[in-house]
Amino acid sequence: MKTKLLKNSDEQLVSLYINGEESALEVLVSRYQQKIFSYIMMVVRDKDLAEDLFQDTFIKVINTLRVGNYREEGKFNQWIMRITRNLIIDHFRKNQKMSFIDNNNETGNFFDNFSEPTHSIEQIMITNQIHDSLRSLITLLPDKQKEVLIMRLYQDMSFKEIADITNVSINTALGRMRYAILNLRKLVEEKNVILTY
Repeated sequence: MKTKLLKNSDEQLVSLYINGEESALEVLVSRYQQKIFSYIMMVVRDKDLAEDLFQDTFIKVINTLRVGNYREEGKFNQWIMRITRNLIIDHFRKNQKMSFIDNNNETGNFFDNFSEPTHSIEQIMITNQIHDSLRSLITLLPDKQKEVLIMRLYQDMSFKEIADITNVSINTALGRMRYAILNLRKLVEEKNVILTY
C-alpha cells in the first residue's frame, strides 16, 4: 500500500491521512524529512536541537491535520516550511539568541568567485573549508537575512516560495537576500576569510 501512495500528491496524502490512512503520513514525512531537517540544521547548527525542532514540526503537522485546521490546499510544502520557520523563531525568542549586524551599501554578487569542485583531494578539502567558513559566517547574519539566504541557496526555493513562507512581498525577500550577500562580503573582509582557491 505504501508504495502506491508514493505517486500521490501532497494534497492527496493529506486527505488520505485525515480519512484514517496512517501510512499516508509516513510518505509525507519521508518526502520532506531531509529538506526540513537540513533547513533547521542550517539555522540552529545544533543536532540535538535540530532533532527536537524537527519532531516538534511534525507533531504540529499531525495535530493540525487531526483537528481539521489544515486549509492550505495545494501548498503543503510552503505550509510545513512556515510551521518549521515559526518553531525556530519561537525557540530563538524564548532563548533570546538573535544576533544582528549593520547593513552597508556594497554592491556585486558575493558568490561570483565560487567554482565547481574538481576531483583533486586538495581542492575538495579546500572547497569543504570554504563551505564551512561560509556556513560559519551565515550564522552571524541577522535572522531574516539568514533565513532567506538559507532557503534560497540551501533549499533551492524560489523567491515567490520564500515570500509566501515568510509572509512578505517578493521584493522584501529579494531585498533581504541582497543585504545578506552584502553583509557576507563585509564579514569576509572583517574576518579575513579566503573564499577562493
